[in-house]
Amino acid sequence: MKVFISCDIEGVTGIVERDQTDFKGKDYDKAREWMTNEVNAVIDAALICKAAKILVNDAHGDMFNILIDKLNPKATIISGSHKPLVMMEGIQAGFDAVAFVGYHARVGTIGGVLDHTMHGRVVHEFRINNRLFGETGINALIAGHYKTPVVLVCGDDKTAREAKSFLGKVETVEVKRGITRYAAESVHPSEAVKLIKQSALIAFRNYKSYKPFIMKGPLKLALRFMNSGMADEACLMPGTKRLNGFTVAYKARDIVELCQASMVLITLAYQTLPRK
Repeated sequence: MKVFISCDIEGVTGIVERDQTDFKGKDYDKAREWMTNEVNAVIDAALICKAAKILVNDAHGDMFNILIDKLNPKATIISGSHKPLVMMEGIQAGFDAVAFVGYHARVGTIGGVLDHTMHGRVVHEFRINNRLFGETGINALIAGHYKTPVVLVCGDDKTAREAKSFLGKVETVEVKRGITRYAAESVHPSEAVKLIKQSALIAFRNYKSYKPFIMKGPLKLALRFMNSGMADEACLMPGTKRLNGFTVAYKARDIVELCQASMVLITLAYQTLPRK
């Protein structure tokens, strides 16, 4: 069995504020520690299940958050932010099971801790074939493109609910209960590690029973931005269509093209944000 782990930070237990998720924040170092420990819990379970390969993709922000010297040495890690498949870079090498750690709910989710999709300052809605998607669904589709099922999703209770709405059968771990965007009831970090390891063992022992999440192309992306100026800039990309003042559409042959196109659109839109 080969295991791929994509890890974000907003869904880690105890994380409720941006100050904890940014390298300039005073609590960031502690958040990195909790993030690393939750990833290690999944790695430990994979090793118990005789995984032959374990690859971790650090998928938050600039994507160099995990404390690599504290990571289980049996795993390898992809770090850095310029990656063709972004949060799923590496999946194209071929894996049997995917785990999402520290994931969060899509933008606009009531009670979703630090809810956003792709880029919190830019994206207001992310739709594929007119269905609202968050990062869990988007990245599960990328895994499905490579015929790999997502077997485990860890985050808050809203993320667990979102994962099941897309994937059906999937192991989920609720390390916190979202109250508002900036408040949650969290389990102790040591308890989170225990819960994640228990669920990961179930997922990996039964990995053949899970099915990849697949949507056949072509796929229609509708990306709604925070303001019309962002949509103005995004429309500079060839192949786009303006749907309204805020929304830009793009038709992709598959989820990989859609993901890469969305990153270009978001990058263009981001240029309109004021610079300090």
